[in-house]
Amino acid sequence: MKPATLSDARRRPAQIWNSAPQIAQIPAIHPSSLAPPGARVVIIAPHPGDEVLACGGLLQRLSTLEHPLLLVSLTDGSASHPGSNVWPASRLSVVRPQESVEALRRLGMPLHSLKWIRGGFRDNALPAHEQAISQFIARYLQPGDVVFTTWRHDGNDDHDAVGRATDKACSLVGAHVYELPVWAWHCPAREGAMIPWHRARKVRLDTWTVARKLHAAHAYASQLAGDPEIGLPPMLAQVLLERMREPYEIVFA
Repeated sequence: MKPATLSDARRRPAQIWNSAPQIAQIPAIHPSSLAPPGARVVIIAPHPGDEVLACGGLLQRLSTLEHPLLLVSLTDGSASHPGSNVWPASRLSVVRPQESVEALRRLGMPLHSLKWIRGGFRDNALPAHEQAISQFIARYLQPGDVVFTTWRHDGNDDHDAVGRATDKACSLVGAHVYELPVWAWHCPAREGAMIPWHRARKVRLDTWTVARKLHAAHAYASQLAGDPEIGLPPMLAQVLLERMREPYEIVFA
């Protein structure tokens, strides 16, 4: 799948997630089959908010099973509005972590026990630091951890790099990794053949879980607002929010 620029990702049509016949054929899986009892669940997010977009529903379900939770945000997301005077990087570096706290609260995450590590890597430049990222992730993993991260072929350079780096770290430590598609669903339909359908599993979500996930996504006010003065559309475009209304999330096992 061709790597996407930030602007490409914002403008992609929603063609795979609402048109591919394979979606209906994906077998369902229960969260307890993904993470055995007592296992620590680790979410590796390239940017603040990716954990909500990728697995906000799954996170809710796993938290009710009382798994220990670790969230790793590798960047502060401050490069989401390049060239903007309304949302400069200096403002976003403060705002986006605050938005993440509110989003996690809206998901119902146990903030008193959730451990949160911030990597401090440069946003929108992760492929150049892939080895360092892998070493950083491995430092916080333990054997037997169940790790969720972005798919290594998601179509966004940062997401792809984090998927590869996480896989390497898990192999080194002895943790199990699952990958999550985010931007891949918004690729042209002709690229649907790139989706590893044989690995796909569907985590079903009830109405309340979907509603809380959407409520959490709306905590990212900076991502719901682009910058019309420079022609920058919102990162959380309406089509992406519509996909989040689906009563399931997809995991590549």
